[in-house]
Amino acid sequence: MNSVFTDRREAGRRLAKQLAAYANNPQKIVLGLPRGGVPVAYEIAKNLNLPLDVCLVRKLGLPNCSETAMGAISLGLCLAKAENPLMRNDSGNITIIDENIAQLYGVNSEQISAIAAKEKAELKWRDRFYRNSRPMLEIHNRTIIIADDGIATGLTMHAAVTVLCQCEPEKIIIATPVASLPAIEQLATEVDDIICLIKPKFFDAVSKWYEDFSQTTDREVCDLLSQQTRTTLIGVKNNYTVGN
Repeated sequence: MNSVFTDRREAGRRLAKQLAAYANNPQKIVLGLPRGGVPVAYEIAKNLNLPLDVCLVRKLGLPNCSETAMGAISLGLCLAKAENPLMRNDSGNITIIDENIAQLYGVNSEQISAIAAKEKAELKWRDRFYRNSRPMLEIHNRTIIIADDGIATGLTMHAAVTVLCQCEPEKIIIATPVASLPAIEQLATEVDDIICLIKPKFFDAVSKWYEDFSQTTDREVCDLLSQQTRTTLIGVKNNYTVGN
């Protein structure tokens, strides 16, 4: 099998072409799933002139094989705090477990709780590091384009969509370069639209579809968010000046 995408950013540019109808509309925003989904989301936001942010989700891996997903956790508080300042503690968190996988590998509830706590701490650190005191973009009554670099099981995207629904967006659109057919079928029942460039009949791993699938760093995520935030603010300022 030959690679289809040069890298994540090239894949994001190709997705942006499929999402051109949403360009230049401040009521639409783009969210990336860290870390690998952020370069994809950045190119979508940049090419469509839309605000960019992150949706903080982490895969829950098996105890002895962290790359194999048994669930996902999303830090709902980080999304909800911009919508509802009265929400406290972890009331917005979403944890999703594939019970079949957990049972198959003999993972008990104590192990799941320990892994979830570790990943939740990582998400809280990322919230502080990535946003650098910037508030979360408003979700309520807006169209959300949520992007990742690929979808295998769909667990992390499912967690992201679930927590986004708490904030009552107008629409949720998933954008991804490649996804497995079972994941697409499941997620299609949860969102308004899915833009997926490649839907292979036989899905191996997301990395197989990229020439360059090197790890996205936390610093790169911060830099991309900062670049697009500055670009969006300049665009808003210019539009205000022209219109007034």
